[in-house]
Amino acid sequence: MVIDEAALRRTIGNRDVMRGQIERLIEATKLPNVTLQVLPFTAGVHSGEAGAFTVMRFPDPDLPDVVYLEQLTSALYLDKPDYVEHYLEAMERLCIESDTPDNSIESLSRILQET
Repeated sequence: MVIDEAALRRTIGNRDVMRGQIERLIEATKLPNVTLQVLPFTAGVHSGEAGAFTVMRFPDPDLPDVVYLEQLTSALYLDKPDYVEHYLEAMERLCIESDTPDNSIESLSRILQET
């Protein structure tokens, strides 16, 4: 999972709400099935600028990858291989441009101290 630093710094609720959310993210990084990376402001313009997306992969090899796009009044599921490939490439670029998972924990801890 890649989270833009802007989403971590945008105030939603009060200080306690923000701190609770960041603490929960730090806890989630300890789970064996979670990889979290923070995309820092220093990354500049990135492949996720157009909006959030989720690439869903399934353990059954017969099920194709699907991209989930949430919109204001609906959701869109993309399963055409060409479309999915574009999103997989975008996700790969985001992972490369983001802090490493260990550095991301440090970033979350720093943001928590500042909140």
